[in-house]
Formats: sequence, structure tokens, C-alpha cells
Amino acid sequence: MWRVANTNKPTVTVLGAGVTGVTSAWYLSQAGFDVTVIDRQNLPAMETSFANGGQISVCHATPWANPSTPLKALKWLSQPDAPLLYRINGNIEQMRFIYRFLRECTAKRADANLVQMVNLGLYSRDALKDLLAQLPLVFEQRLQGIMHFYTSHVEYQSAITPTQRMQTLGCHRTLISPDQARRIEPALDMLGDALVGATYTDADLSGNAHLFTRELAKHCQAQGVKFLHDTHIDSIHQTNGTITHLTLTHKDNTITHKSDHYVVCLASHGKALLDAIGVFLPIFPAKGYSATYQVLDGARVPQVSLIDDEYKLVMSRLTSDQRDVLRVAGTAEFNGYNTDLDETRCYALTRRVRSLFGDALSYDEPNYWTGLRPMTPSNVPLIGQAHFGQVRHGSTGKTLDNLWLNTGHGTLGFTHACGSAKALTHLMAGDTPDLMFDFVGL
Repeated sequence: MWRVANTNKPTVTVLGAGVTGVTSAWYLSQAGFDVTVIDRQNLPAMETSFANGGQISVCHATPWANPSTPLKALKWLSQPDAPLLYRINGNIEQMRFIYRFLRECTAKRADANLVQMVNLGLYSRDALKDLLAQLPLVFEQRLQGIMHFYTSHVEYQSAITPTQRMQTLGCHRTLISPDQARRIEPALDMLGDALVGATYTDADLSGNAHLFTRELAKHCQAQGVKFLHDTHIDSIHQTNGTITHLTLTHKDNTITHKSDHYVVCLASHGKALLDAIGVFLPIFPAKGYSATYQVLDGARVPQVSLIDDEYKLVMSRLTSDQRDVLRVAGTAEFNGYNTDLDETRCYALTRRVRSLFGDALSYDEPNYWTGLRPMTPSNVPLIGQAHFGQVRHGSTGKTLDNLWLNTGHGTLGFTHACGSAKALTHLMAGDTPDLMFDFVGL
């Protein structure tokens, strides 16, 4: 592992203890930084990283912003259970996000964003596999690949060109027939003739992002990383392009916290803090839903992690000595920072899952959850040195010399976490990552 040259450990504070924050803490600590992590929850990974779909999905992830999305989104406006739903409320930030999102929906921009996402994803998956070879992390992981299955002929035909494009970018994603899909995942027999085709990647993997983050946090602590939990970040203070300190609240006490460097990994909640100092992030929260179902008949529930394209859902089997469940997650609702569970959208998950797997699962007490994904209009995260003004991937400006960004990962926080953290650590150590990516502020 490379290390910073300074014999006195530079201090760095990571804001946020989700999957991107904790992976950042790990790589920075390994590189010789003295790391502190601050989070308002009492444990790591209690918000956006808590109950997501659980996929390291490099070869099946495409930008939400693409030429087909505007028409679909318009049709879905009247459907409360639609996969992508804008609840238009006139909020100026929502309007700005929609405008920027639509600008990214051209074929040229969508392809450029796809290249960024795949480059980072491949780099991140390699980093994760190196990490798993280094540490005995157990997080209900499965190394059986990811399958994208189709029950619509139109959707399957529309997947051919993107799959071929993924192959040119280095992804081993292949088109397979219904029979091939059933051989790889026998549980798909339940679909009968409704299964019209699939794509499959054996190199992608799945697991429990919450457990991964908690386990890695333990290794961070063993390496000397300090965690300040139950601590609210009230404000970031800067003078002449340098962050001077943070104002924190811990158990009703106001604290001034200082560090040499600061890394923002606050998902959707970093925007307001940075807006206040003139760093404007194009991030808007997308409310995602998940449900966790107890497995009753293991032979009829998929072992391979699946993506249901027609309904934009991901499905991951999570198994340990204590439990055997199917986690189903998906949809995106743009409704500000609202985290109330919408029964219509929850029941839509169960309705689709029941139609696929019938009585192989228990539906008595599905564990519904919702979290706010930090979406950028392009779906490309913001990694690098913060600068004043409007920020987007590849943007530059007058930088803040000790403020760094690792945020805006949207639905791919788990997929991109290790690569984002590793690349950022290279940058902060004065090195150049071996990654073709449009970093911020460079």
C-alpha cells in the first residue's frame, strides 16, 4: 500500500459513516493518514447504506439519464407505483435537477456517462476483491454473478445494444437464452414461458452493504481510526479557500473540530452544508425502497442476484447462520428529503415478487425500508477536490485546498465504494490513480 511521505501523520476527518465514508476511512488510514469519522447515527451504515439491494453491479449499471427516460418518466407521472416517479412540487432545487437530468438524456451524454460509470466500476470491483483477499470480511456475500432477466420482448430487444456496448468497455456481460438462464438459476423455472431472455455477468457479486460497512469499520478501528457517533455536523467554516473547522453538536454540547483535511461522504445531506460555503453540488435525493422476505423454500428462490428490468428491481439472496432472506430493492421517487414509507410503492414490490416466486417466500411481515440515494443528473459520482461554484464530474474552479468530495453515487454506492475511496486516497496522497475518470477540481 502506498503511503503519504510526511512523517507526521496528516489528520483527515471523514464526514459520514456509510459505505463510502467507511471505505474512505480504511484506505486513508492504510495510506498513513490519521483518520476520524463523524456521523449523526449511533452506528455505521444506518441510513443510505442500511438496506439497499446489495449488488456490486458493474456490468449491469447504466445511467438513469438516457434517451428513453423522458418519455417513460412522463408516462409514469400518473402512476404512484412507477419505477421512476417525479412528485413535482415546484421546489427550485427539484426543478434545477430535472433540467440538468434532461440535459444528460442525449445519446452522446448518456454514453459518455456510461464510460465513466463502467471505468470506475471495474476499478472498484478489483479493489474490493483485493480487499477481500486482505481481510476476512463476512457480509452475506455471494460470488455467483448477476443476471438481468426480461419478461418483455421489447425490453429484451432494447438490451442487446447496451450489452454489446458494455462488452466493448471491458465487461463480460453476455446475452443468454431462457434455457441458459434457467440452467444458471433454476429458480427462474417458475417464470415458465414469461421468461424471454437474460444477460449474465459471472464477475459481479452481491452482499449486504450494511454488514460490509460494519465489518470494515471494525477493521478501521483496529487500525486506529476514530469514530465520533451521535454527532451532528452543524456547519463547515472556510476562510480564503481553506476549511478552518467544523461546528458539531454531540449530546447537546457544541464542539469545534479541526483537521488538516476533510472528506465529504454525506450522501444527500452534504449538499446543504456545502451550499452554505459556495460549493454547489448537483445532488438531489432519490428515495429508494426495499423489502426483505423470509425464504420458505430455498430451492425456488434465486441464488444468483437478479435484476428485473421491466420493474427496475434488484433481488439478492442474503444468507447467514442466523437467517435466509431475499432482499428486493428498487424504484426512485424524487420527492425531496421525505423518508415516509409510501404503502402503494411498498405493496408494488410485494405484488411483483409474489408474482415471480409465489409461496416460496413469506409475505406476512416484509421488512420495508426506504433511503435517500444521492443522485447526480449524470449518475456519475463526484470524486476529487472541492471547488467553488457549480460542481459536476470533471469540473474545475478555485479549489478549497483541504476539502475533498466522495459523494453523489446514487444507486451505486456499494458498487463504487472501494474504487472511489482508493482513487481519492491516491489523490490526497499526491499520487495519480490508475483510472480513466473525470475527477473534480483537477
